[in-house]
Amino acid sequence: MKFFIDTANLDQIREAEALGVLDGVTTNPSLMAKEGITGEKNIIQHYVDICELVEGDVSAEVIAVDFEGMVKEGEALAALHPQIVVKIPMIEEGIKALKYFSDAGIKTNCTLVFSTGQALLAAKAGATYVSPFIGRLDDNSTDGLELIEDIRLVYDNYAYETEILAASVRHTMHIVNCAKIGADVMTGPLSAIKGLLNHPLTDIGLAKFLADHKKGN
Repeated sequence: MKFFIDTANLDQIREAEALGVLDGVTTNPSLMAKEGITGEKNIIQHYVDICELVEGDVSAEVIAVDFEGMVKEGEALAALHPQIVVKIPMIEEGIKALKYFSDAGIKTNCTLVFSTGQALLAAKAGATYVSPFIGRLDDNSTDGLELIEDIRLVYDNYAYETEILAASVRHTMHIVNCAKIGADVMTGPLSAIKGLLNHPLTDIGLAKFLADHKKGN
């Protein structure tokens, strides 16, 4: 499973990259605003800065909600850097845009997916990635992991090449469970990725090894 970090914070991206397990980055206007990145020129530059920190795909989201606007923005974003993946919302105009970009050889990430039917449409339109938001489903008393399982089944039935990108990952067990059920990618915060390191028996064992070594010296 690929690991993406969901942030616009350059320090967090650097830290994740330094671990040696980072495969890409996802971000959006809300995450940009959280870091104080505003204004089209600054946002564009920030996308480029992110691309220069990592080797993998970097999702950059369009703001337009009409086909022509998505195409214009998406082409401009894709031209910024070879690693840019154009992030398109799951709406009717978005499906049209996904097909357009697929035919043009431009990578896409279909975002705000909350049902298997939406994921099926995205795959049919040629999306590179589809992003089911499992954390937001959990927040609304719906099993986000069950959606990942259903999408995996449908995609495997028809050998769709669209990758399942589990988004809105909140914690370590989201990552582990997504890996168990076959998500191709997960994107989440640095805390969830680093949380995979933690186990009390590791800490206890290491402390004992070091204590025994000290006694021997």
